[in-house]
Amino acid sequence: MRGNLGREVASLLKRCAYALLYLRPLIGVIYLPRFLRDLYAYRKISRNEKIGLMDMYPCLLDKVTKTPFDAHYFYQGAWLARKVADFKPKQHVDIGSSVMTIGVLSGFVETTFVDYRPLKVQLPGLACRGGDISQLPFESGSVESLSCLHVIEHIGLGRYGDPIDPEGSRKAANELARVVAPGGRLYLTVPVGRARVCFNAHRVFAPQEILNMFPGFCLADFSWVDDAGHFHVSGKPEDAAVEEYACGLYEFVGNLNV
Repeated sequence: MRGNLGREVASLLKRCAYALLYLRPLIGVIYLPRFLRDLYAYRKISRNEKIGLMDMYPCLLDKVTKTPFDAHYFYQGAWLARKVADFKPKQHVDIGSSVMTIGVLSGFVETTFVDYRPLKVQLPGLACRGGDISQLPFESGSVESLSCLHVIEHIGLGRYGDPIDPEGSRKAANELARVVAPGGRLYLTVPVGRARVCFNAHRVFAPQEILNMFPGFCLADFSWVDDAGHFHVSGKPEDAAVEEYACGLYEFVGNLNV
């Protein structure tokens, strides 16, 4: 018990230090000598190419053996693209997901992107508008294909300037459920595992809790990314209950009885 408490305290201190100090840019100083060695070697080989001091752009942390990536965001984007491609909707609506994912998605389906902080871009196939997930700008039962990836866990914690509200995630879920057309698809991803509030970053949900938020909806598929970053396809929500901070990927079919 004492050992677990010690690890939790250490983890808390690490998170606070990261938030307050953000040491990553300072770590680059360690690799400055390597940068200077590479610069010297390059200049020695390419004697006719001038490298001006004012044109320097030191990148000090990228020399790694494997490409780094965020497993949650990589797999959820790939999962969504495949799901939407299979479903073939005429139009797709996304609420606040990764803009990188949505930019690619709009390449093969007309996409409307809604975010609390409006995205100011111009791209064929993509329409962007401001909106609040607690009051979505769509008629009830009007959206055939809807996604909301790694979003509702933040609602009500104030992280992105939204009002403080302990019921924020549940209200967001209610709005998503309201606008999905009968028989339409809702693609939702959230952190799952040991249920808790990690203020003010996010909430983590018990996998079953998400099912309870969408009564009358049918769960068509559940996949997840585990704590080790491994992607599991088409399992059961309870399979992810033992995780600490996994990513649950839920495909729901809209309520046919409304």
